[in-house]
Amino acid sequence: MKPFISLNELYTLFISCDQKITTDTRQIEKGSIFFALKGDNFDANTFAVSAIEQGCLFAVVDNPNFANGTSILLVEDVLDTLQNLAKFHRSQLKIPVIGITGSNGKTTNKELIHAVLSKKYNTYATKGNLNNHIGVPLTVLKIQKEHEFAIVEMGANHQGEIAMLCDICDPDFGLITNIGKAHLEGFGGEEGIKIGKSELYKYIEKKNGKIFINGNDPVLIELSRSIEKIYFGEHNSFDVYGELANNSEFVELKWNTKSDSLYNERLISTHLFGHYNFVNVICAICIGNYFGVEKHFINDAISNYMPEMNRSQVKKTNKNTLILDAYNANPSSMMLAIKHFVRQPFPNKYVVLGDMFELGDYSYQEHKLILDQLFIHPDVKCLLVGTHFNQFKNNYLGFSFCENINLAQNFIEKNKIADFAILIKGSRGIALEKLVPLL
Repeated sequence: MKPFISLNELYTLFISCDQKITTDTRQIEKGSIFFALKGDNFDANTFAVSAIEQGCLFAVVDNPNFANGTSILLVEDVLDTLQNLAKFHRSQLKIPVIGITGSNGKTTNKELIHAVLSKKYNTYATKGNLNNHIGVPLTVLKIQKEHEFAIVEMGANHQGEIAMLCDICDPDFGLITNIGKAHLEGFGGEEGIKIGKSELYKYIEKKNGKIFINGNDPVLIELSRSIEKIYFGEHNSFDVYGELANNSEFVELKWNTKSDSLYNERLISTHLFGHYNFVNVICAICIGNYFGVEKHFINDAISNYMPEMNRSQVKKTNKNTLILDAYNANPSSMMLAIKHFVRQPFPNKYVVLGDMFELGDYSYQEHKLILDQLFIHPDVKCLLVGTHFNQFKNNYLGFSFCENINLAQNFIEKNKIADFAILIKGSRGIALEKLVPLL
């Protein structure tokens, strides 16, 4: 059998390929190394030769039957090798890394922090939501020698996963955005979520690092008693504090620092819908301030940040005003979005919600809680999409229910919804963004 390539040898080839990695033969980057990762329904070892033919310089496989030729490299396990390569690469980097996790707002926080820190530093941040056991190593392996800062987003749906991801990206600073009702099934309930998410705190504490923390969040304060903290929030005793400036549907705020009472507070208007985003904004301000980004640059970064990927976006069409928060959903984020939306002075309000996934035994009660919240607002029209919501169709008269996205598309085409402000939110698998062209 062909001998296994060592990690040091592989790292040398990785650097010689300008740190270019491919994991999908449908998106080959010429001159890269192809890692033959297995999926639920495929074995990428079978694509190794094709990857070379399409322009990859090397392919990494773990099935010796496909390890033919000098360009195809054999390892014991491709995924383990990818993760170990990333861990080794991280050990070569002498830059600060901020690790981010939490139930809600990870990507928004990451993007805001990236916008602020980029005003002073050459900063690399997780692209999109590459935040799992494959995405985190790919993120780390993209960090170049010219980068001065890195921000790594970490997602998880079971205990032990954040600890494993921390071991790969080795963060010096940590941020848990919040702990809410996300992935209840995998974590085994809310207490399981606390244990899983706080693995980041434990890693930072062991490393003698620091965390950025919302001083108004008692759950996070309790979980971080013995760790050095930089506080942000709404109290003037915090390192950075702020307050909402008005009741606009967008976040508008003023902020200051505990150490700089002479700073002339300036109103910052953002493009982020929802007052629940205030804490995300003040967090990014705090991190920028801690790392010496000048205040006017922080303000510019925040005010010019444009949300993307169906996260807290406002989109005006020829027929309606859409509040697009359709990238994903869990009970905590959905409840916050609804409560903010119904308070806004829109003359006509419509809510389009999709099922929330990965709730396990908690699914029935959490979907019912959402419907109960909507029921107390009879002025708000509602369309519920998905089988979890659909089981209540005979209990909430006046609501519209569609079992899947195709039926929802048919419903909207027939009902010609116009002149509404429409909140759109649901789990990724429901794909509510498909409704946008019809609204």
